[in-house]
Amino acid sequence: MFHNQLKPFREDFLWGASTSAYQVEGAYQEDGKGMSVQDLHESPEGITDFKVASDHYHHMKEDVALMSELGLKAYRFSIAWTRILPDGDGEVNEKGLMFYESLIDELNKRKIEPIVTMYHFDLPLALHERGGWANRDTVDAFEKYARILFQRFGKKVRYWLTMNEQNVMINHPNAMNPGRIPTKKELYQQCHHMFVASAKATLLCHEMCPDAKIGPAPNIVAIYPETCSPSDAIAADNWESIRCWLYYDVAVYGRYTPLVWAYLEEKGYTPEMMDGDLELLAKAKPDYLGLNYYATATVSAPKNDGTDCQARNGDQQVMVGEEGVYRAAKNPYLKQTAYGWLIDPIGLRVTLRRVYDRYHLPILITENGLGTKDVLTEDGKVHDPYRIEYLENHFQQAQLAVSDGVDLIGYCPWALMDLVSTHQGYGKRYGFVYVNREEDDMKDLKRIKKDSFYWYQDVIKKNYCS
Repeated sequence: MFHNQLKPFREDFLWGASTSAYQVEGAYQEDGKGMSVQDLHESPEGITDFKVASDHYHHMKEDVALMSELGLKAYRFSIAWTRILPDGDGEVNEKGLMFYESLIDELNKRKIEPIVTMYHFDLPLALHERGGWANRDTVDAFEKYARILFQRFGKKVRYWLTMNEQNVMINHPNAMNPGRIPTKKELYQQCHHMFVASAKATLLCHEMCPDAKIGPAPNIVAIYPETCSPSDAIAADNWESIRCWLYYDVAVYGRYTPLVWAYLEEKGYTPEMMDGDLELLAKAKPDYLGLNYYATATVSAPKNDGTDCQARNGDQQVMVGEEGVYRAAKNPYLKQTAYGWLIDPIGLRVTLRRVYDRYHLPILITENGLGTKDVLTEDGKVHDPYRIEYLENHFQQAQLAVSDGVDLIGYCPWALMDLVSTHQGYGKRYGFVYVNREEDDMKDLKRIKKDSFYWYQDVIKKNYCS
């Protein structure tokens, strides 16, 4: 649809940026912090681990000053569960609370809205060793953790996100389950427990922080059929429901997507539920929806001959396709990044429209960005016109979605600064700010503003992108 005049972004639009604790903070065992599953993550050879990362833990005030200079209206970050409860559900670590309170106070002082993700892939190792999300006790541990956060920060934080990319943890579980990859049956049991934990946190937030807003933050993308074949359309519908709609449907409507429940029954993956679970899910209503978007996916009809599941780009850690359900296909209309990620700005508009049409809740884009190799020139600058082009194209499509009627309240690109990419370390950079380090050389960790920093600064100032 063409518009004679585009609608502007709202005056209080939350132009922000995102990070996650384990990818940016470092200080992995300082001040009482416990170990998480990410501390056991085995990085590919030649790729750094998460022990130092960008050392945000020791550069926090400097980093918030950069956010203020950038003009950010919001900063979306995660709290490391193990800084608050080192073993997941035991004694509270006051030093961990003090760090995040200091960060939140710095943000509020500079009029930057804190957007807090409660859980971003870093399950406490002690809980993992007791069964992790497959153990119902982890639900109670998360509720305890949530209560502590709301008690300490409830008057200082207006926006909360329960879990980051729960669907990724289920569909691509390798990095989140050190030692053994759970079966699909086990994964959907974990998934159900995460739904219950999120619902309990949502109800608790509404009770303890009546002026705050809370919602989920899954990775949501539009799924395209490869051709006009009705069989491809069915495959796309299958995968969009399983990969995306399930995670919003349970959060918003308190019920499993009927197509997905039929799939779980067919495959023998249905989770065990306790009495009252469905009533609990139905009571917990999100106030808004976080949405992580990077690119769409294209699928075709399954052949059901043992070949439907394939490694993505040869990476055996990321398998796509499911036997008898859908088959990955290529989209000839899309370009790729240097790391093989598709680029589909229009797909963001498609995704936003589909989500808003289905749920009618405000949407906050909680992640979107370009990860690639950046070069620090001899004069100490980083020229990244490719990132500017990428984000400008996506911002334009976001404004078109607003003009289509979508209630978009903010946009937090990934990432504020360079951080540890799970599979590519610091070879794959996302930030507006360059962090001067390499995989095994800490250098000076100096923060260097990229060209995209100044471009985004202007976008925020003008509240538009072109």
